[in-house]
Amino acid sequence: MLIESSTASGLPILPASANECGCCPGSVSRPTFGITQRIDAITQISPTYLRVDPPCPRSVKIELTARCDLNCFFCATAKRLRTRADMAWELFTRVVREMRDGGVEELGVFYLGESMLCDWLEDAIAFAKNECGYPYVFLTTNGRLATAERVRGCMAAGLNSLKFSFNNADAEQFQAVTRVRGRDFHVIVENIKAARRVRDEGGYNCGIYASSIQYDGEQLEKMQRAVDEIRSSVDEHYWLPLYGQAGLTSGERGTKPIAGNPGRIGALRPPLPCWAVFTEGHVTYDGRLSACCFDHDGRFSMGDLTQQRFLDAWHSEPFQKLRRAHLAMSVQGTACERCIAYE
Repeated sequence: MLIESSTASGLPILPASANECGCCPGSVSRPTFGITQRIDAITQISPTYLRVDPPCPRSVKIELTARCDLNCFFCATAKRLRTRADMAWELFTRVVREMRDGGVEELGVFYLGESMLCDWLEDAIAFAKNECGYPYVFLTTNGRLATAERVRGCMAAGLNSLKFSFNNADAEQFQAVTRVRGRDFHVIVENIKAARRVRDEGGYNCGIYASSIQYDGEQLEKMQRAVDEIRSSVDEHYWLPLYGQAGLTSGERGTKPIAGNPGRIGALRPPLPCWAVFTEGHVTYDGRLSACCFDHDGRFSMGDLTQQRFLDAWHSEPFQKLRRAHLAMSVQGTACERCIAYE
Protein backbone atom coordinates (compact mmCIF):
# COMPACT_ATOMS: atom_id res chain seq x y z
CA MET A 1 0.00 0.00 0.00
CA LEU A 2 1.29 3.45 -0.89
CA ILE A 3 -1.35 5.33 1.07
CA GLU A 4 -1.83 3.97 4.56
CA SER A 5 -4.77 6.06 5.74
CA SER A 6 -6.06 9.61 5.88
CA THR A 7 -5.44 12.36 8.39
CA ALA A 8 -8.19 14.33 10.02
CA SER A 9 -7.39 17.10 7.55
CA GLY A 10 -8.28 14.84 4.64
CA LEU A 11 -4.74 14.40 3.34
CA PRO A 12 -3.32 10.88 2.94
CA ILE A 13 -0.63 9.69 5.34
CA LEU A 14 2.40 8.73 3.30
CA PRO A 15 5.24 6.70 4.82
CA ALA A 16 8.49 8.59 5.27
CA SER A 17 10.63 5.60 4.35
CA ALA A 18 10.69 1.96 3.46
CA ASN A 19 11.39 1.12 7.08
CA GLU A 20 8.61 3.30 8.41
CA CYS A 21 6.00 1.95 6.04
CA GLY A 22 6.34 -1.40 7.84
CA CYS A 23 6.52 -3.52 4.71
CA CYS A 24 10.28 -3.82 4.23
CA PRO A 25 11.93 -4.29 7.64
CA GLY A 26 15.68 -4.02 7.48
CA SER A 27 15.75 -2.82 3.89
CA VAL A 28 16.40 0.80 3.01
CA SER A 29 17.96 0.49 -0.43
CA ARG A 30 14.83 1.24 -2.43
CA PRO A 31 11.80 3.30 -1.31
CA THR A 32 8.38 1.71 -1.67
CA PHE A 33 6.61 4.98 -2.40
CA GLY A 34 6.76 7.48 -5.24
CA ILE A 35 7.32 11.21 -5.39
CA THR A 36 4.35 11.80 -7.68
CA GLN A 37 1.95 10.55 -5.04
CA ARG A 38 3.28 13.11 -2.59
CA ILE A 39 3.04 15.86 -5.20
CA ASP A 40 -0.53 14.92 -6.08
CA ALA A 41 -1.54 14.91 -2.42
CA ILE A 42 -0.43 18.54 -2.13
CA THR A 43 -1.74 19.85 -5.46
CA GLN A 44 -5.19 18.32 -4.91
CA ILE A 45 -6.82 20.68 -2.41
CA SER A 46 -8.90 18.72 0.05
CA PRO A 47 -12.13 20.31 1.36
CA THR A 48 -10.49 20.77 4.77
CA TYR A 49 -7.95 23.16 3.25
CA LEU A 50 -10.30 24.97 0.90
CA ARG A 51 -10.97 27.88 3.24
CA VAL A 52 -9.53 31.29 4.07
CA ASP A 53 -7.92 29.95 7.26
CA PRO A 54 -6.74 26.41 6.37
CA PRO A 55 -4.92 24.15 8.82
CA CYS A 56 -1.15 24.22 9.07
CA PRO A 57 0.22 22.99 5.73
CA ARG A 58 1.70 19.50 5.70
CA SER A 59 4.48 20.61 3.36
CA VAL A 60 6.72 23.69 3.39
CA LYS A 61 9.69 24.64 1.22
CA ILE A 62 12.30 26.85 2.85
CA GLU A 63 14.99 28.66 0.87
CA LEU A 64 18.50 28.11 2.20
CA THR A 65 19.89 30.35 -0.53
CA ALA A 66 18.48 32.55 -3.27
CA ARG A 67 21.62 32.00 -5.36
CA CYS A 68 21.65 29.77 -8.42
CA ASP A 69 24.51 28.55 -10.61
CA LEU A 70 22.36 28.49 -13.78
CA ASN A 71 20.59 31.25 -15.73
CA CYS A 72 17.81 29.34 -17.47
CA PHE A 73 15.64 31.47 -19.74
CA PHE A 74 12.44 29.79 -18.50
CA CYS A 75 13.21 30.67 -14.85
CA ALA A 76 12.76 34.21 -13.50
CA THR A 77 15.79 33.76 -11.25
CA ALA A 78 17.85 34.80 -14.27
CA LYS A 79 16.11 38.20 -14.23
CA ARG A 80 17.73 39.05 -10.87
CA LEU A 81 14.59 40.66 -9.49
CA ARG A 82 15.80 40.40 -5.89
CA THR A 83 18.95 40.18 -3.81
CA ARG A 84 20.55 36.75 -3.98
CA ALA A 85 21.82 35.77 -0.55
CA ASP A 86 21.71 32.95 2.00
CA MET A 87 19.34 32.46 4.91
CA ALA A 88 20.81 33.06 8.35
CA TRP A 89 21.30 29.81 10.30
CA GLU A 90 19.58 31.29 13.35
CA LEU A 91 16.49 32.14 11.28
CA PHE A 92 16.45 28.71 9.67
CA THR A 93 16.60 26.80 12.94
CA ARG A 94 13.95 28.92 14.64
CA VAL A 95 11.47 28.80 11.76
CA VAL A 96 11.99 25.11 11.02
CA ARG A 97 11.46 24.14 14.67
CA GLU A 98 8.43 26.41 14.88
CA MET A 99 6.88 24.89 11.77
CA ARG A 100 7.39 21.35 13.03
CA ASP A 101 5.80 22.27 16.37
CA GLY A 102 2.87 23.68 14.39
CA GLY A 103 2.32 20.45 12.47
CA VAL A 104 4.41 20.63 9.28
CA GLU A 105 5.48 17.09 8.30
CA GLU A 106 7.33 17.48 5.00
CA LEU A 107 10.20 19.97 4.71
CA GLY A 108 11.74 20.95 1.39
CA VAL A 109 15.20 22.42 1.97
CA PHE A 110 14.99 24.52 -1.20
CA TYR A 111 12.70 27.03 -2.89
CA LEU A 112 13.84 29.23 -5.79
CA GLY A 113 17.61 29.01 -5.32
CA GLU A 114 20.02 26.07 -5.74
CA SER A 115 20.62 24.60 -2.29
CA MET A 116 23.81 22.81 -3.33
CA LEU A 117 25.41 26.27 -3.19
CA CYS A 118 24.71 26.42 0.55
CA ASP A 119 27.67 25.26 2.63
CA TRP A 120 25.45 24.12 5.49
CA LEU A 121 22.93 22.12 3.48
CA GLU A 122 23.88 18.87 5.22
CA ASP A 123 23.60 20.55 8.62
CA ALA A 124 20.15 21.86 7.69
CA ILE A 125 18.96 18.36 6.81
CA ALA A 126 20.41 16.87 10.00
CA PHE A 127 18.80 19.60 12.13
CA ALA A 128 15.40 19.04 10.55
CA LYS A 129 15.60 15.26 10.99
CA ASN A 130 17.40 14.87 14.31
CA GLU A 131 16.54 18.01 16.25
CA CYS A 132 13.03 18.67 14.96
CA GLY A 133 11.84 15.20 13.99
CA TYR A 134 10.53 15.88 10.48
CA PRO A 135 9.31 12.56 9.04
CA TYR A 136 10.18 13.61 5.49
CA VAL A 137 12.87 15.99 4.23
CA PHE A 138 13.18 16.52 0.48
CA LEU A 139 15.40 18.40 -1.94
CA THR A 140 15.27 19.41 -5.60
CA THR A 141 18.50 20.30 -7.41
CA ASN A 142 19.59 21.13 -10.95
CA GLY A 143 22.29 18.51 -10.37
CA ARG A 144 25.36 20.43 -11.53
CA LEU A 145 26.89 20.60 -8.04
CA ALA A 146 25.33 17.38 -6.72
CA THR A 147 28.59 15.44 -6.60
CA ALA A 148 28.77 12.00 -5.03
CA GLU A 149 30.40 13.56 -1.96
CA ARG A 150 27.64 16.15 -1.46
CA VAL A 151 24.91 13.59 -2.10
CA ARG A 152 26.48 11.16 0.37
CA GLY A 153 26.57 13.89 3.01
CA CYS A 154 22.91 14.77 2.44
CA MET A 155 21.79 11.15 2.57
CA ALA A 156 23.84 10.45 5.68
CA ALA A 157 22.21 13.49 7.31
CA GLY A 158 18.79 11.90 6.75
CA LEU A 159 17.52 13.17 3.40
CA ASN A 160 14.43 11.21 2.30
CA SER A 161 14.07 12.44 -1.28
CA LEU A 162 16.47 13.83 -3.86
CA LYS A 163 15.00 15.06 -7.14
CA PHE A 164 16.94 16.25 -10.16
CA SER A 165 15.43 18.87 -12.47
CA PHE A 166 16.60 17.40 -15.76
CA ASN A 167 15.43 19.75 -18.49
CA ASN A 168 17.92 19.59 -21.37
CA ALA A 169 18.51 16.98 -24.05
CA ASP A 170 22.20 17.49 -24.77
CA ALA A 171 25.25 19.68 -24.13
CA GLU A 172 24.43 22.15 -26.89
CA GLN A 173 20.93 22.78 -25.63
CA PHE A 174 22.13 22.92 -22.03
CA GLN A 175 24.47 25.78 -22.87
CA ALA A 176 21.81 27.63 -24.89
CA VAL A 177 19.18 27.34 -22.15
CA THR A 178 21.27 27.74 -18.98
CA ARG A 179 24.02 30.03 -20.33
CA VAL A 180 26.55 27.77 -18.64
CA ARG A 181 29.25 25.72 -20.38
CA GLY A 182 27.73 22.86 -22.34
CA ARG A 183 29.99 20.10 -21.05
CA ASP A 184 28.37 20.45 -17.64
CA PHE A 185 25.37 18.63 -19.10
CA HIS A 186 27.46 15.45 -18.94
CA VAL A 187 28.46 16.31 -15.36
CA ILE A 188 24.78 16.33 -14.40
CA VAL A 189 24.12 12.99 -16.08
CA GLU A 190 27.06 11.44 -14.24
CA ASN A 191 25.96 13.01 -10.95
CA ILE A 192 22.53 11.39 -11.30
CA LYS A 193 24.11 8.01 -11.92
CA ALA A 194 26.53 8.51 -9.04
CA ALA A 195 23.68 9.43 -6.68
CA ARG A 196 22.10 6.05 -7.32
CA ARG A 197 25.38 4.26 -6.59
CA VAL A 198 25.87 6.25 -3.40
CA ARG A 199 22.34 5.42 -2.24
CA ASP A 200 22.54 1.72 -3.03
CA GLU A 201 26.07 1.13 -1.78
CA GLY A 202 25.46 3.07 1.43
CA GLY A 203 22.00 1.64 2.05
CA TYR A 204 20.64 5.14 2.57
CA ASN A 205 16.91 5.64 2.96
CA CYS A 206 16.46 8.19 0.18
CA GLY A 207 14.39 8.13 -2.97
CA ILE A 208 16.05 9.40 -6.17
CA TYR A 209 13.84 11.06 -8.73
CA ALA A 210 13.95 13.24 -11.83
CA SER A 211 11.52 15.57 -13.57
CA SER A 212 11.66 17.11 -17.03
CA ILE A 213 9.77 19.86 -18.83
CA GLN A 214 7.59 18.30 -21.48
CA TYR A 215 8.00 20.25 -24.70
CA ASP A 216 6.58 18.97 -27.98
CA GLY A 217 7.78 17.87 -31.40
CA GLU A 218 11.48 17.31 -32.01
CA GLN A 219 12.47 18.60 -28.57
CA LEU A 220 10.31 16.00 -26.85
CA GLU A 221 11.92 13.25 -28.90
CA LYS A 222 15.37 14.48 -27.91
CA MET A 223 14.35 14.67 -24.25
CA GLN A 224 12.98 11.14 -24.37
CA ARG A 225 16.42 9.87 -25.43
CA ALA A 226 18.13 11.87 -22.68
CA VAL A 227 15.69 10.58 -20.07
CA ASP A 228 16.29 7.02 -21.24
CA GLU A 229 19.96 7.46 -20.30
CA ILE A 230 19.20 8.31 -16.67
CA ARG A 231 15.96 6.40 -16.14
CA SER A 232 17.60 3.32 -14.63
CA SER A 233 19.32 5.55 -12.06
CA VAL A 234 16.13 7.02 -10.64
CA ASP A 235 13.20 5.46 -8.82
CA GLU A 236 10.70 7.57 -10.74
CA HIS A 237 10.71 10.12 -13.55
CA TYR A 238 7.84 12.44 -14.38
CA TRP A 239 7.03 15.29 -16.75
CA LEU A 240 6.15 18.88 -15.96
CA PRO A 241 4.54 21.58 -18.10
CA LEU A 242 6.43 24.77 -18.94
CA TYR A 243 5.40 27.26 -16.28
CA GLY A 244 4.99 31.00 -16.77
CA GLN A 245 6.55 31.71 -13.35
CA ALA A 246 3.70 33.96 -12.17
CA GLY A 247 3.73 35.73 -15.53
CA LEU A 248 7.41 36.69 -15.32
CA THR A 249 8.64 34.42 -18.12
CA SER A 250 5.55 34.24 -20.31
CA GLY A 251 6.47 34.17 -23.97
CA GLU A 252 10.24 33.92 -23.41
CA ARG A 253 11.86 32.77 -26.66
CA GLY A 254 8.46 32.24 -28.19
CA THR A 255 7.35 29.64 -25.67
CA LYS A 256 3.77 29.33 -24.51
CA PRO A 257 3.79 28.39 -20.82
CA ILE A 258 0.80 26.71 -19.24
CA ALA A 259 -1.50 28.70 -16.94
CA GLY A 260 -0.45 29.00 -13.32
CA ASN A 261 1.09 25.99 -11.57
CA PRO A 262 -1.26 23.08 -12.24
CA GLY A 263 1.15 20.44 -10.95
CA ARG A 264 2.56 17.64 -13.10
CA ILE A 265 1.63 16.11 -16.43
CA GLY A 266 -0.84 13.31 -15.73
CA ALA A 267 -2.46 15.03 -12.76
CA LEU A 268 -2.96 18.63 -13.84
CA ARG A 269 -5.07 20.87 -11.60
CA PRO A 270 -7.19 23.88 -12.54
CA PRO A 271 -5.45 27.24 -12.10
CA LEU A 272 -8.15 28.53 -9.75
CA PRO A 273 -8.17 28.10 -6.88
CA CYS A 274 -4.39 27.65 -6.86
CA TRP A 275 -3.19 24.88 -4.56
CA ALA A 276 -0.06 26.85 -3.53
CA VAL A 277 -2.26 29.35 -1.70
CA PHE A 278 -3.89 26.66 0.43
CA THR A 279 -1.79 23.52 0.92
CA GLU A 280 1.94 24.34 0.88
CA GLY A 281 4.08 27.02 2.51
CA HIS A 282 7.01 28.78 0.82
CA VAL A 283 9.62 30.62 2.87
CA THR A 284 12.20 32.88 1.21
CA TYR A 285 15.81 33.20 2.37
CA ASP A 286 15.02 36.52 4.12
CA GLY A 287 12.12 35.08 6.09
CA ARG A 288 9.07 36.05 4.05
CA LEU A 289 6.15 33.63 3.86
CA SER A 290 5.11 33.63 0.22
CA ALA A 291 1.80 32.59 -1.32
CA CYS A 292 3.42 31.49 -4.59
CA CYS A 293 5.79 28.83 -5.93
CA PHE A 294 7.40 31.50 -8.14
CA ASP A 295 7.77 34.59 -5.96
CA HIS A 296 10.84 36.04 -7.66
CA ASP A 297 9.88 39.67 -7.05
CA GLY A 298 8.39 39.62 -3.54
CA ARG A 299 4.85 40.56 -4.50
CA PHE A 300 3.38 37.45 -2.90
CA SER A 301 4.70 38.11 0.61
CA MET A 302 2.01 37.31 3.18
CA GLY A 303 4.05 37.75 6.33
CA ASP A 304 7.49 38.39 7.80
CA LEU A 305 8.77 35.41 9.80
CA THR A 306 11.51 37.52 11.33
CA GLN A 307 8.69 39.32 13.13
CA GLN A 308 5.81 36.78 13.15
CA ARG A 309 5.30 33.18 14.07
CA PHE A 310 4.72 30.87 11.11
CA LEU A 311 1.07 30.08 11.85
CA ASP A 312 0.30 33.75 12.46
CA ALA A 313 1.65 34.55 8.99
CA TRP A 314 -0.16 31.53 7.49
CA HIS A 315 -3.43 32.94 8.84
CA SER A 316 -2.58 36.62 8.30
CA GLU A 317 -5.16 39.02 6.95
CA PRO A 318 -3.32 39.47 3.60
CA PHE A 319 -3.23 35.69 3.13
CA GLN A 320 -6.88 35.30 4.04
CA LYS A 321 -7.81 38.09 1.62
CA LEU A 322 -5.92 36.38 -1.20
CA ARG A 323 -7.51 33.02 -0.45
CA ARG A 324 -10.92 34.65 -0.42
CA ALA A 325 -10.27 35.91 -3.96
CA HIS A 326 -9.22 32.44 -5.10
CA LEU A 327 -12.32 30.88 -3.59
CA ALA A 328 -14.40 33.46 -5.47
CA MET A 329 -12.55 32.43 -8.66
CA SER A 330 -11.53 36.03 -9.35
CA VAL A 331 -8.05 37.34 -8.51
CA GLN A 332 -8.30 40.68 -10.24
CA GLY A 333 -6.60 43.31 -8.12
CA THR A 334 -4.52 40.76 -6.19
CA ALA A 335 -0.87 39.71 -6.35
CA CYS A 336 -1.93 36.85 -8.63
CA GLU A 337 -3.41 39.15 -11.27
CA ARG A 338 -0.29 39.20 -13.48
CA CYS A 339 -0.07 35.42 -13.70
CA ILE A 340 -0.96 34.28 -17.23
CA ALA A 341 -3.61 32.00 -15.76
CA TYR A 342 -5.86 34.98 -15.17
CA GLU A 343 -5.19 37.30 -18.11
